[in-house]
Formats: sequence, C-alpha cells, structure tokens
Amino acid sequence: MSTHEAYVDAAAATLGLHIPAQYRQGVLVYFELAAQMAEQVNGLALTAADESGNVFTPVAPEVGE
Repeated sequence: MSTHEAYVDAAAATLGLHIPAQYRQGVLVYFELAAQMAEQVNGLALTAADESGNVFTPVAPEVGE
C-alpha cells in the first residue's frame, strides 16, 4: 500500500466517509494529481512581496450594474 493510499484510507475513516470500491482507483488517481500539484506549489520560493493582503474591503456595485 502506498503512502497516498494509506492517507486516503485514514482521512476517509476519520471523516466517516465510505469510498465505494468502484470509485477508489479514481479517488487515488486524483489524490496523486493533487499531491503532485501541491509539490510544485510548495517548491516555489516566495518573498515578502508575494504575501497576500491581510484586509479585504468589499466594494458595492455601482447603480445599474
């Protein structure tokens, strides 16, 4: 059993989620894809300039929009 399979099994059990046998392989394929994307994102070097803003100020739509 791979690390990803063990993680999916543990996460599903923790959440009380039953993954039917016919969907298990698809779940594992997409989990592996998500793990690969996360690896790429986590590998990016960030600077202080890359930090997101800490305040969101909504703007009301103009009349007629």
